[in-house]
Amino acid sequence: MVGRHSRTRIFSSPAGIVATAAVGVALAVGGTVGAVQLTSGAEQSGQAALDLTPTTPASLAPSSPTASPSASASASPSATASPSASRSAQAASRGKARTEAPKPRPTAKKTTAAAKVLESGSCGASFYSDGQLTANGESFNPSELTAAHKTLPFNTRVRVTNPSSGKSVVVRINDRGPFIDGRCLDLSRAAFATIASTDVGALTVRYEVLG
Repeated sequence: MVGRHSRTRIFSSPAGIVATAAVGVALAVGGTVGAVQLTSGAEQSGQAALDLTPTTPASLAPSSPTASPSASASASPSATASPSASRSAQAASRGKARTEAPKPRPTAKKTTAAAKVLESGSCGASFYSDGQLTANGESFNPSELTAAHKTLPFNTRVRVTNPSSGKSVVVRINDRGPFIDGRCLDLSRAAFATIASTDVGALTVRYEVLG
């Protein structure tokens, strides 16, 4: 035997293939890399000697399976504390005594000023229901509250009251008449029916010329 030397060989024989598989299994299970040193005592015999002295290079050293819990914890995002429940100013104000809602006040009714009486007196009044045109050119309508007077201006408002019943009606002058002594007003049928029965025909009334 000339000498011993270490070198890597490519196995072509069945024994070499088996040896290579054994080395792979040993590396997978143990997690270490073995340096295979092949020695050739007698090249004619075709046998190979394996040197399985384990070596652990720094570059292939497996990481420690027991990692520090603090290291893994630091990698995970830290949980933020939930905001503490605090009542806002608006919520706090709910504890204060509530004031009653203002009650709606009734609105004062508008009162119209009483019409000014320009003239008053008593006279006889009758009614009429026939006619086509009034003295001011309107079509006569017995259902409207109108009246005829000898001298009062057209559209003058006159309050006519029945003294016996106290009923009164306001009429508008739009015609002329009556031309019978003792009578100063000739009311439309509707106006006369407001203060008395039309069966009466005529009666003494109290009148007030309104301004």
